[in-house]
Amino acid sequence: MSHRQSAPHRQDRDRDDAPDWEGVRLHVVSGKGGTGKTTVAAALALALASEGRRTLLVEVEGRQGIAQLFETEALPYEERRIAAGPGGGEVFALAIDPELALLDYLEMFYKLGRAGKALKKMGAVDFATTVAPGLRDVLLTGKACEAVRRKGPDGRRVYDAVVMDAPPTGRITRFLNVNDEVAGLARIGPVHNQAQAVMRVLKSPETAVHLVTLLEEMPVQETVDGVAELRAAQLPVGGVVVNMVRPALLDADAVAAAEDGRRAEVVRALSAAGLGGTRRGGSAERLFDPLLAEAREHAERVALEHLQRAEIAALGLPGYELGMQGEGIDLAGLYRLAGSLRKQGAA
Repeated sequence: MSHRQSAPHRQDRDRDDAPDWEGVRLHVVSGKGGTGKTTVAAALALALASEGRRTLLVEVEGRQGIAQLFETEALPYEERRIAAGPGGGEVFALAIDPELALLDYLEMFYKLGRAGKALKKMGAVDFATTVAPGLRDVLLTGKACEAVRRKGPDGRRVYDAVVMDAPPTGRITRFLNVNDEVAGLARIGPVHNQAQAVMRVLKSPETAVHLVTLLEEMPVQETVDGVAELRAAQLPVGGVVVNMVRPALLDADAVAAAEDGRRAEVVRALSAAGLGGTRRGGSAERLFDPLLAEAREHAERVALEHLQRAEIAALGLPGYELGMQGEGIDLAGLYRLAGSLRKQGAA
């Protein structure tokens, strides 16, 4: 793997550089609610499905966010092709249902057959996952890890990469650290063995946990805390994706002028942006007072974003930036984000 140490925003990569996550087969994507982690996970799956590669995009929270992004019907509990990647690749998707995953587990280890369906009707599945909530996470992560390890008749891996749209940052370490969760429930037997097998994948070089954030104080702080928790649990931290980055409307000199309230310089900057002449009474001159207030707000935002970038850079992780896509995001926008991730070396 070439896990490069870098601050966010890597638009100037050489095309011949190897992808940052070469050798990683399971990409776990987390982030604070509202940062767009599902969108980033979908874009990453598309980016990884280039040049004939196959990726599986896994949803574990039951929100059907992936189906909405790809403008398709609700995903069943089966792997379904949902998109084509650049250069002939394919993206498959799976929405994991904990109940059905438990029935799969019972059939695999106990050969219950029809009895498993009877247990579901009796409510035994809900009972099991309520009494032992750690078991639910074993089932969810286990299904994804099984897809990572699965091989076809030719002996090759079925998927080149698996991308998991995981729970938010505040829950991600506990969700992934399933071995600790089930340690008090089963020290031997199939459940214990399953948890051990899952952890061998999750703590291996084949896994990377990526965190999605915005250039805002709370998401960045949650990202910093999340990285610390993942490292403490010895889970492999991946990169940081800064999502919904707004364009800089003024250059550094114009922002500095706005902060200082230097009227003539701001008027010239407004004129350069096509808002009228600099003469007294011109359109730029008349717009000065209301736009100066907006320019000052913009300058404050730029300064705050600069501080947040410094916090992210201090983590010493590969970083990527994705631009604001406007109101919502459509399928074309998803492909644009995928292209941006590829250009920056994430795939």
